[in-house]
Amino acid sequence: MADSREDKESFWVEPQHRAILPLDQFHVSKSLAKTIRQDRFEVTTDRDFAAVIRCCAESVENRQETWINNDIENAFIELHRMGLAHSVECWREGKLVGGLYGLAIGKAYFGESMFSRVTDASKVAMAWLVARMRVGGYALLDCQFMTEHLQSLGAIEISQKRYLELLSVALAEVRNQVSTVASPSPLPSVSAAGAAGAVSALSAGSDWGALDRLLAESSLGSSSEASSPGKLILHSLTHTS
Repeated sequence: MADSREDKESFWVEPQHRAILPLDQFHVSKSLAKTIRQDRFEVTTDRDFAAVIRCCAESVENRQETWINNDIENAFIELHRMGLAHSVECWREGKLVGGLYGLAIGKAYFGESMFSRVTDASKVAMAWLVARMRVGGYALLDCQFMTEHLQSLGAIEISQKRYLELLSVALAEVRNQVSTVASPSPLPSVSAAGAAGAVSALSAGSDWGALDRLLAESSLGSSSEASSPGKLILHSLTHTS
């Protein structure tokens, strides 16, 4: 984190209590369900990662300062280029009106920030994120710090000890695979194949694109209302395998 947008220094924070959102406890209110079902937003992933992080870093009426400085922004854009950081975007009439971004490693997604310029945009982005994680085999959604907004969506606060236990499980397959692609060379000299292998190892156990394939199959299989993206998202949020 940084103290402000213009701050040139960043620092690490390890909360004694961590906010997470259990993927089977996401709260969908009646009004949010209606918004999702009616597809009031076009929702995408990784269409404009840089714009999402830029919007998250902007000053707004209820938050004049941001913890996202230029170094953090550039680092996450590079992580996105590598295939490790992902965004979810909400669009209305071609305009980006809400979204979120974070880091995906193993079966964990570490949410960094979200923004909303119209009612329910960030809630819809979060709903699509949770659905994506459920379909893609993820296990841990780390929200870092609790807020009223996150709590209203089902987030809970747990101890650092419990968080580390859940994190260990979520990263178990990563630990098993990352050593097989590790390189003794400094990062700048790692081959393209080696870098791709490292990214693959860091993504072990999860599939970020699984929801996209499910949506594509649904749209091809039927043109009826039942195959609309919003209805599929709601089904993904409530269905228990």
